[in-house]
Amino acid sequence: TPYTTNKEGHGPAWGNSLFEDAAEFGYGINMAYSQRRNKLVDLLTQLKGSAEAHPELKEAIDAWMAAKDDGDASRKTGDAVLDEIGKLGHNHLAEEIWGMSDLFTKKSLWIFGGDGWAYDIGFGGLDHVMASGEDINILVMDTEVYSNTGGQSSKATPLGSVAKFAAAGKRTGKKDLGRILMSYGYVYVATVSMGANKNQVLKAFKEAEAYKGPSIIIAYAPCINQGLRAGMGKSMEESKQATESGYWPLYRFNPELAAEGKNPLQIDSKAPNGTIQDFLMGENRYAQLSKQIPEESKALREELERQYIDRFKMLEQLAGLPGLGE
Repeated sequence: TPYTTNKEGHGPAWGNSLFEDAAEFGYGINMAYSQRRNKLVDLLTQLKGSAEAHPELKEAIDAWMAAKDDGDASRKTGDAVLDEIGKLGHNHLAEEIWGMSDLFTKKSLWIFGGDGWAYDIGFGGLDHVMASGEDINILVMDTEVYSNTGGQSSKATPLGSVAKFAAAGKRTGKKDLGRILMSYGYVYVATVSMGANKNQVLKAFKEAEAYKGPSIIIAYAPCINQGLRAGMGKSMEESKQATESGYWPLYRFNPELAAEGKNPLQIDSKAPNGTIQDFLMGENRYAQLSKQIPEESKALREELERQYIDRFKMLEQLAGLPGLGE
């Protein structure tokens, strides 16, 4: 479904299947796109070796071959190839290539999904895509609950949070999806929060797009099911407090840094500032439990704070930084 274009007629196209199939659906599109592009490479190689290929065409094909995996460069060099092909007379290879002209520019492929899909019901597919090594990107919008289907608890739901099927507060901790995927070593992983640091969000998206391999960005996403006491109109402020308190740390894990002999993990947020309990009590998913079972609620929230401070220490250690871990 193409839904918007710029003045050149280019723009994003959207396709969706069942939400639990997002990874498989996107991976299939990527496989088909890769196969079609490989066919284009074969045809251009044949055309370059033909008697009809003039020097300028050969040079243009070589330039595109070198730049085909770069978005901007592939468009520029691809246009040059098409210009030279247009100078040929009747040629069945040239005509077939012309019919595949939409493939010259490298497409940016992103799979979108929520936490219920990514952490839980669709995790097997997501893990398969990330393990594939393919140049494919995933954006997870993490509301920490099955928002779209009624607010049920998922593996992204944190300790002590109230949700459907966890009415007395979830008694197990949140799955650390980012750390799981970092363990592959060749997957780009970032956590972002628009309200906390919009420049870091942009940097993460640029790096993920530029990385020639699988990438995943996990975005903090305030949701009506969280019961923000300040109101959803304050979601950016809530996101900022989530990061400052240590509830949602920001980092980028870029395997390309490891190839340069550097630590691939960079922490983009400061150490927890001691306000996590204030943050938790500002959301009904935590605050309502304190009215029902105050002592248990307090114990769960204190344990959550301890775990999240320990998590930040661990991130510092992985990043090779002194700090809370010292």
